Amino acid sequence: MVPNEAQQYKGIVLLLQHFRWTWVGLFAVDDDKGNRFLQTIVPMLTQNGICYDFIVNIPKWSYMDEMLDWFFQHLDAYLIMFERKANVFFVYGEPPSFQVLRMMLFLAPLVDLPPLGTHYYSLFNVSIQVLPLSVCNDYCYPGYSRKKKEGEKFCCYDCAPCPEGMISQYKDMDACVKCPKDEYPNSGQTQCIPKVPSYLSYKEDLGLILVILTIIFSLITLFVLGTFMKHNNTSIVKANNQTLTYILLISLLLCFLCSFLFIGKPGKVTCLLRQITFSIIFSVALSSVLAKTITVLLAFMATKPGSSMRKWIGKRLANAIVLFCSCIQACIGTLWLSTSPPFPDTDMHSLHGEIILECNEGSVAMFYGVLVYMGLLAIVSFILAFLARKLPDSFNEAKFITFSLLVFCSVWLSFVPTYLSTKGKYMVAVEIFSILSSGAGLLGCIFSPKCYIIIFRPELNTREQLISRKK
Repeated sequence: MVPNEAQQYKGIVLLLQHFRWTWVGLFAVDDDKGNRFLQTIVPMLTQNGICYDFIVNIPKWSYMDEMLDWFFQHLDAYLIMFERKANVFFVYGEPPSFQVLRMMLFLAPLVDLPPLGTHYYSLFNVSIQVLPLSVCNDYCYPGYSRKKKEGEKFCCYDCAPCPEGMISQYKDMDACVKCPKDEYPNSGQTQCIPKVPSYLSYKEDLGLILVILTIIFSLITLFVLGTFMKHNNTSIVKANNQTLTYILLISLLLCFLCSFLFIGKPGKVTCLLRQITFSIIFSVALSSVLAKTITVLLAFMATKPGSSMRKWIGKRLANAIVLFCSCIQACIGTLWLSTSPPFPDTDMHSLHGEIILECNEGSVAMFYGVLVYMGLLAIVSFILAFLARKLPDSFNEAKFITFSLLVFCSVWLSFVPTYLSTKGKYMVAVEIFSILSSGAGLLGCIFSPKCYIIIFRPELNTREQLISRKK
């Protein structure tokens, strides 16, 4: 009985798939059975990802010896083709002569061949020493994906590198795949690596430097505050509103300390407090400077004969200015918290290989709103202090306020573009540095001359000296 050819065809396909041969040549006897063989096997090969390079119709013989004799007579015509392309051929003949014929005589002996008198071999008796390769082109290795060649069969393809952010882990992948959001490709784009959480930590050098600066400025502020409290009965301390001086020093101390809210892993509480606390405390400091400047102007104007400004001079006006200006900022902060409060967030795209742990400000408009309000307080104070810079020496605090506010405005004008151009922990570091440097400017410019006189030139810290300087 004639065996079922369909099963033989399936066996061919399974064999090719087993050895991963995808680029073959076909020989078929030039008769109806050969044509039927090609009409059946070609679609099966295509459906299973196998291509044929060529098809050769050969004459019909009664014996396999005749077929081999013909084949060797025409070997020269096909030898170059064999060397360049496929090396696996299927010859269709009368059953049971349907065999796998591997013509590798022109290459290194890859199989143990029986004597030449035996012209066909059982598939299961073939002993393969080195598995031959039968593909249109080399494999696309991990890090690359297959790209179809125009005008070529689907088994022939180019290897294209994976685009940025994508990988391929296996050979001959049809397309590269994206890494999960919390992972990124390695240098060879062959696997995904977990991203590292990034935030300004106390353990790293940048965070440690900022912590040290914060502590130093806080201790200096405490020293100045202690010096003023110790010498609170001296003339230079009494020359200005002592309450405003203490409010300013305490607010500067809290400004420095609020830097700690920006260092460390962002949490729900720290994200809520950091910007609101910083803006309100700084507004208190700037309000104190504004009140000092207004006090200086009113005090000078009150010395003129017949001036009605004397009734405005006093602690109540200064305290009212501080309270009013600070309450406005507090109202802005309350509106911010009630409408769109800050919250912990992650940014997985801005930095390669890192997950930025940050505080999302919620409302960007409110964030810049509190900055604009602080800038407005600083500008108004600067203008008034500039106008009062040429007052008599006993009121020369306006000169120091002018310099301090010039430093303050310069710092925060440079803060905005720098803040927008940085990401992650460096953006946080920029804000901390701005807080420290602007606070240090106010502290140094306003209080260092007074501390110098109190500590090193106590002979100048008398009422007589202040009066003589006024004259």
